[in-house]
Amino acid sequence: MVSQVPVLHGYRYSVYNRIARLALAEKGVAYEQVEVDPFAPDVPPSYLALHPFGRVPTLIHGGFTLYETQAITRYVDRAFDGPALQPQSAMALARMDQIMGAVDSYAYWPLVRQVFSHAYFRPRRGLPGDPQEVARGLAAAPKILDALQRLMAGEEFIVGPTLTLADLHLGAMLAYFIRPEEGRAMLARHAELNAWFERMAARPRFASTDPL
Repeated sequence: MVSQVPVLHGYRYSVYNRIARLALAEKGVAYEQVEVDPFAPDVPPSYLALHPFGRVPTLIHGGFTLYETQAITRYVDRAFDGPALQPQSAMALARMDQIMGAVDSYAYWPLVRQVFSHAYFRPRRGLPGDPQEVARGLAAAPKILDALQRLMAGEEFIVGPTLTLADLHLGAMLAYFIRPEEGRAMLARHAELNAWFERMAARPRFASTDPL
């Protein structure tokens, strides 16, 4: 194993940065953080040399540089000691991959960039939120939440009896979605998904990585 302390470059409020932090926390990995705001007009050239698309996070471990959150969390699980965050069975692993992919493809934009950003985050930073964006996100959310609830295994965690990367990926998204009251009320109407999220939110490492 590579012994150097990993360095996570990311934006403190980024949901994807939090997902990477959750993976490191659940593995018990000590790491350093470097703040990078991908929305700034002057993203440092030194960061663009690491991530040519200028997004976050990026992980540096020894001489190894890695971007894309799913790649980072899988690497963290494989490279460090600690509890496994990926299941062993082919079906459970495929379900984990499916949920993470669905979250990225269908949940992130309406739940985070529309509902959370415009109903909660922007107003609290003194910026105008767009009610139409909130409305579009809330209109899309029930289909997403219904689909994710149907994919759940009916056990303690989302794909089975142990915590996996899917729990971290979806948990971080829902933590933002429920900040506005409209999101909290909508999740509460999905009883199984809501109960799972409450278990996730009670985990000490989940609370310790909350950027808000």
